[in-house]
Amino acid sequence: MSYNLHNRSLLDLIDFAPRDIRYLIDLAAELKRAKAAGNEHQRLKGKNIALIFEKASTRTRCAFEVAVHDQGGHVTYLDSAGSQLGHKESLKDTARVLGRMFDGIEYRGFHQTVVQDIARFSHVPVWNGLTDEAHPTQVLADLLTMEEFGERPLHELSFCYLGDARFNMGCSLLVGGTQMGMDVRICSPAELAPPAELVTWMRELAKTTGARITLETDSLKAVAGADFLYTDVWVSMGEGDAVWKERIAQLMPYQVNHALMQATGKPRTRFMHCLPAFHNLDTEVGREVHEKYGLTEIEVTDEVFESDASVVFTQAENRLHTIKAVLVATLS
Repeated sequence: MSYNLHNRSLLDLIDFAPRDIRYLIDLAAELKRAKAAGNEHQRLKGKNIALIFEKASTRTRCAFEVAVHDQGGHVTYLDSAGSQLGHKESLKDTARVLGRMFDGIEYRGFHQTVVQDIARFSHVPVWNGLTDEAHPTQVLADLLTMEEFGERPLHELSFCYLGDARFNMGCSLLVGGTQMGMDVRICSPAELAPPAELVTWMRELAKTTGARITLETDSLKAVAGADFLYTDVWVSMGEGDAVWKERIAQLMPYQVNHALMQATGKPRTRFMHCLPAFHNLDTEVGREVHEKYGLTEIEVTDEVFESDASVVFTQAENRLHTIKAVLVATLS
């Protein structure tokens, strides 16, 4: 496999061409097979990676750390309490310091402008582990998962994202699906739809990729014939607890449950979620919502989450393989 993404940053999937994304998915599949077979070749020996986390993380942090270790590199973890980023030292100065010490930098935080500035001033590859606006490494894992379970090329598959589509997951899935020529359905209340400017941009791109883009407010219409149903938490990191009441009223018609899975008309429709998911009362947040609003399940029912249709844990594992592909492609 030969393709040159050396020294590229991954800040948003919009910045990558469809062939770039196709290459990363194929490379991730190759690296996944090599890890399973125990014959993985280390291509990041001597590389030092900084991981900056201003937002908490389980999958993103673990995926980056294991990916770097598997490939023979080293990581340094920095959180908001353990660095001076934005406190006693400006973002610009921090980026210029880290760029002289590290071969690449991952950033997970709030604003897209922050990760853009880190890339601008550090002069090393920078990877977006999540911002409010974009989550490119998650969508790469999602595309790999869809290809694995869809059993057809991506351009022949359809998925429906249900919920609040204004932020990173709804927007990045719209971008990734459009670039891969997929049948993309975004289902949400009108006030929670993706930004109009992004939708217009993706409709123009769809003319060249062959993607089909549908924005729908009726969940039963949106899911008909879909190969995958995808949802996310209804209240994002950084939003206050006060929004729960309003969000539940807006999004309960979009909960992924048995009836909605049946409404696809396809017995092999799969369920996806980027996690964490509030499908029972085993979390502190889930119990708090239950006490206040009487819900035992929120964006997805436990019946669907724990069913054979659910591919969420393969999806989570694929974070490792696709992040590893990004690191290998941009550093080795």
